[in-house]
Order: sequence, then structure tokens, then C-alpha cells
Amino acid sequence: MDGFDLLILTFSLGAIAASFKISSTEAASLTSLTLWGAVTGGLIFGVLADRLGRVKVLSWSIALFAVFTGLCALASDFTLLAVFRFIAGMGLGGEFGIGMALASEAWPSRLRARATALVGLGWQFGVLVAALASPLVIGAWGWRGLFAIGVVPAIGAYLIRRGVPEPARFTASGPGFLAGLRSLVANRSTAAATIGILVLCSVQNFGYYGIMTWLPGYLSKQFGYSLTKSGVWTAVTVVGMACGIFLFGILADRFGRKPTFWVYQAGAVLSVLLYSTLSSSTALLFGGALMGFFVNGMLGGLGALIAENYPTAIRASAENVLFNIGRGVGGFGPVVVTWVVAQYGFHTAIGLLASIYVLEMLAMFLVPERKGAELT
Repeated sequence: MDGFDLLILTFSLGAIAASFKISSTEAASLTSLTLWGAVTGGLIFGVLADRLGRVKVLSWSIALFAVFTGLCALASDFTLLAVFRFIAGMGLGGEFGIGMALASEAWPSRLRARATALVGLGWQFGVLVAALASPLVIGAWGWRGLFAIGVVPAIGAYLIRRGVPEPARFTASGPGFLAGLRSLVANRSTAAATIGILVLCSVQNFGYYGIMTWLPGYLSKQFGYSLTKSGVWTAVTVVGMACGIFLFGILADRFGRKPTFWVYQAGAVLSVLLYSTLSSSTALLFGGALMGFFVNGMLGGLGALIAENYPTAIRASAENVLFNIGRGVGGFGPVVVTWVVAQYGFHTAIGLLASIYVLEMLAMFLVPERKGAELT
């Protein structure tokens, strides 16, 4: 649901810009506003999930983003659309952390990275559906029709409330409290881990949104990719991402979190640089899958990494706060990358994207290895 919502926005930006007669940079700011809304919603819903329960609050967050995504279809001007996107983003911000907390607490410790990788695969499935459906829906009903479909996840919220129980670990530990957020920096080692994880989340989101929001449009202008062809590129890239996420979970449970992150981070640097040398349509298509494998393959591991470094009383808050601050930083990705391309060219933008994964490799030294550890 989360992945679908954000990608339909990506494919709608050109049509929205034409509809409201705004620049491409202004249209791209809708992605940034959505992600900054997610920061706000991540904090609110994370705290509520630790206090009131994972399942209950997850359903609230889904209902909020579904309703306001649907309202985007009725927006009469760009300002109203921006407001609706920010509020929808608040709902989106509640989902990732609560879902990762649920999976982490329900699965056995030896399979925890696999569990959170499966949550990450759910994101990619939504993105894939958006990539395949968006050109068809926009062609038939315009961008408003695409957002109208976004109200469907409200049904999912109802089903989740009906069929998913609270994890035993949460019910046994009792509700957390607002003051528990101080546990993110409770001591020197925990504060260091928090800084490291924040860097990881920020790089993950900046790279993902910088690439997935900007690159389809760039391919369209530079290589004549149609909307349908850009959708195929996105679909193939997402398949590469999904394969990367699935394998990451297996490797992280087998060999540990840190070595698996380092391998993927090195792969991200090399694959992004390699992508900048490609020019044929076929190479760009399959090069996108290779780049996606490494750049986004780390997504599934973040949930396990965060879950293992914070106690049950603040786990959903930690998952949501840390990942969604990263989303807030990632919100600058589409704007920054678009500006760098305009000012300094494609290769400089690629160099910028490659360098952030080197920073991520260094940040891993701050995060302890807790493969297979029992949750506290």
C-alpha cells in the first residue's frame, strides 16, 4: 500500500504539472512534502503504537493515508493537493515502523532479517503494481483517476483490525510511554547506534527517491522513453530491488547484519557508477535492475537492525522515528538531484549518489552486530 501510493505520485508528476501549470521542480516538491509528512506521522503513530498497540494504530495510519490519497483526486488547485499529500504522508509514516515492529516481534530471532525483508518485499510489490498500472490508468482517466484508486487500502485497514492479533511480546511487556523516546540516546553506545542508523535510513531514502523519482523522467527526455517504457524500466528495476531484498534477509541471518550491509553498500557504489556509463536502451533497462538490487536491497535489513537495538517499550517509535527522519532527508533527494543535473549535469548527479553509499559504509561502524539476539 505504501509503495503503491508513493510511486503513483511519481508517475503523476508530469500530468499534475501540466494540469496546474507549474514547473517540474514545483511538482517534484509533492514527493518531498509527502515524505516530510511521513516524518510527522512516523513520530505520532510510532508513539501511539507503543502505547496503544501495533495493530490498532497501524489500521489508523492506513485509513488516514487512504482517505487523503483519495481526496487528492478532488483537489481543485496545487495548494490543496500539497496539503492532502502532506496529510497522506502522515499516514504513510506510521506504516513502515509498525509493520517492521510487528514482524520482528512475531518471528523467531534466527529468522528476523528474513521477516523484515518480507515486509520490504511488500513495498516493492506495491511499487511494481504502480509501475504497471499507472500508464494505463493515466491514459484512461488521467492522474485524478490514479489517486482515486488510492482509497482502496482503507479496506485493508479493516481486514488488518479483524485478522491480525497483537504480538505476544508487546502484550507481555505492557505499553510504552512518551518518555521512552529518550532511550534512543540513553547512553553513549546507544546514541552512537542511533546516529549510525539515522545515516543508514537517510542514505537509503535519499538514494531511493533520488533515483526512482528523477531517473524515469530523465530517461524520457534524454533517450526518448515514453511513459509506458519508463514504466517498464521502473518495473524491471523494482524486480531487481525485490531480488536484492529477499537475498539480503537470507544473508543477514546467515552471516550477520554488518557484513551483509557492507557488501551491498559497496555494490551500490559500483553499480551506480557503472550505470552512468550506459547509453543503449537495453543496457539502461537491465543496468537499472542491477543498480536496484544493491541500492534498495538493504531496505529489508533496516527493520531487523532497528528492532534489535531498542527495547519493546519503544520499538515501534524507534522504527518509525529513525526511518521517517531518513524519509525526511530523502525528501530532498528528488529536488537536490534534479537541481544538480540542471546545474552540473548527469555525471555529477551520479557521482553524488555514489558517494552517499560510502558515507553509509562508515556509519555501519557505529552500529553493533546483534544477529540472532533475543529482543528485550
